[in-house]
Amino acid sequence: MAHFPPLNLPAIVAGFQLGPRVNIFLVHLIVGMAILEAASTSPIVNRFIPDYTTAEAGNPFVEGWYADPDTEIYDGLYWVYPTSSYAYDEQTYLDAFSSPDLINWTKHPNILTTANVSWATRAVWAPAPISRNGKYYLYFGANDIQEGEPEEGKIGGIGVAVADKPEGPYVDAIGKPLIGEYHNGAQPIDQDVFLDDVDGQAYIYYGGHSHANVAKLNEDMISIGTFDDGTQFKEITPENYVEGSQMIKRNGIYYLMWSEGGWTGPDYSVSYAMSDSPMGPFNQVAKILQQDSAVAKGSGHNGVIHVPNTDIWYIVYHRRPLSETDGNHRVLAYDRMYFNDNGTIEPVKMLVKDNFANGEMFDWKTYGGDWSVINQRLSVASSDIATAVLDTNFTDLVFDATVAITDGDGDAGLVFRATNLSIGMDGFEGYYVGISPAGSVNLLKPDAGTWTLLSEANLEVSSRTEYQVRVTAYGSQINVFIDDLTHPKVTAADGSFVSGATGVGVRNADARFGSVSVAKP
Repeated sequence: MAHFPPLNLPAIVAGFQLGPRVNIFLVHLIVGMAILEAASTSPIVNRFIPDYTTAEAGNPFVEGWYADPDTEIYDGLYWVYPTSSYAYDEQTYLDAFSSPDLINWTKHPNILTTANVSWATRAVWAPAPISRNGKYYLYFGANDIQEGEPEEGKIGGIGVAVADKPEGPYVDAIGKPLIGEYHNGAQPIDQDVFLDDVDGQAYIYYGGHSHANVAKLNEDMISIGTFDDGTQFKEITPENYVEGSQMIKRNGIYYLMWSEGGWTGPDYSVSYAMSDSPMGPFNQVAKILQQDSAVAKGSGHNGVIHVPNTDIWYIVYHRRPLSETDGNHRVLAYDRMYFNDNGTIEPVKMLVKDNFANGEMFDWKTYGGDWSVINQRLSVASSDIATAVLDTNFTDLVFDATVAITDGDGDAGLVFRATNLSIGMDGFEGYYVGISPAGSVNLLKPDAGTWTLLSEANLEVSSRTEYQVRVTAYGSQINVFIDDLTHPKVTAADGSFVSGATGVGVRNADARFGSVSVAKP
């Protein structure tokens, strides 16, 4: 994926009339775009701070099946290093992604392949990046050795590769695993490398099979150090630990994070512990990330992004879309991670937003119509009936988006609690609210080809004018707001459909949609 060109703000609003119904919402949107434009051309230390609630341009934030992300900041860019999430023996390479703003991402393919690691006969996965002494290091798991196999002469475990640039190419640094045996019952996988700012000591945290270890790394970053008592591996396993170690530090407190549950199941999740020492003890505080039946399942194996010189933190993780059943079909996401006054971490909310600032529509599935992203708007052209939906399953919701009809005398609007979408716009079940230049807003209930009008109101709708539409649905009560978010334009009570996907749609019209947000009340 390439970087997108600087935003053309005049083009974004070209042809849109800023009429009386377009309130301060649009002004805020344009200002935000200008800030993003400045961000894309400035180094991290000088540009605006990426202060988001989630991936504002949508999760997943990159395209493709990826998992197990870890992060770093190099040369003014945010970097994410994930596993290529395919069948195990197909995981023969690692890609990386970089971004100046956490919105626009550049793909760096094949930064490490099994061809660069002589002893890696099977997969490589779960990379962990760090830089020291002018070199870039990437730690990885390979070959998935099981307990007892090293004693049989089988080779595998945690390797280390080195490069002169963050994007590689990385090559095996030592010609063998850095950690190739079981210690304290910990499978040598899922490592994280942490450089302590107190004394410059580097540590490696790792472990599968429900055991976690910590070891020191020597100054060369390619050999294991020794503790004062002469040992090299200390067990630090917290309660419910399974795999996926991650270490961060904030205000002098060390936070060990890890994954629980089975990685192919919906119960995969992230918990954490706190300690005054990088050696622990690490006692579980709470689970902070887990599946949300409205958003995604299998959320786990995380990295963390800390925006420099701020208290802004993001948890970067993989998750499985609700409709996916293949365990390897995982995607990358990030959400804001907040701390309480006492240093504990608030439960993470997986939010659903898309402002299309990256020019993409990764998580949207379309039915009918010709859909694309143009000037940060999801656009559909020359369509009789069409929908674009997110892989969500909301019951009660607050659903916001901007809607503008660009051609045609039909209507355009929001779809919610929708099911049977494969049948198409004319056959699905759920609810649809549309605005029409004929002068109305209509709340309808499509049900297997039959469209029932639940409520309508007069509304002056001008072509190419952007309107903010909000739907709130609590149980059977449905309210629709147009620009005025205090007083509903139409209301209805209907309990026919209680949950389903959210999206946008048109009937006999061309339209543009923006600033999508779906949340629980």
